[in-house]
Amino acid sequence: MRRTVRAAGAASVRTVWQRYADTTAWSTWAPQIRSVEAERNLRAGMRGRVRPVVGPGVAFVVEAVDHEAHTWQWRVRLGPVRMRLWHAVLPRDPSGTIAELRIEGPTPVVVVYAPVARRALRRLVRGGVGSRDSAPPPRAFRRVSTPGGPNGA
Repeated sequence: MRRTVRAAGAASVRTVWQRYADTTAWSTWAPQIRSVEAERNLRAGMRGRVRPVVGPGVAFVVEAVDHEAHTWQWRVRLGPVRMRLWHAVLPRDPSGTIAELRIEGPTPVVVVYAPVARRALRRLVRGGVGSRDSAPPPRAFRRVSTPGGPNGA
């Protein structure tokens, strides 16, 4: 089964890519990851193990990385279960980023993993408070205060 999940946020493409490219940062935005045993810098051919918060480590091999296009793909394996994941970081108009992940694997695993991945992507693209990536929400979503409280009374 294949499923694609996306998240949009205020962080810049450069910042999001740096969060992907530095394996020591994965646990800061992916709440399901406790740690990563691998080289620090993402590269094709890299092998390692993701240590989840719960359960055994998941072995992986990075198949491709394109630092200019901000894309990468990897295979993961836990016992007999194998999955392939494709990642892309895209600019969002007028600012910010869209992180996209295509997941391919056994249907039950993909169905369970997709919401977990979506949560991680939302954290990945989130701009940091006080950072140059933080931005006010779009005008349509800004809270407007009215005299006399929310009902104008």
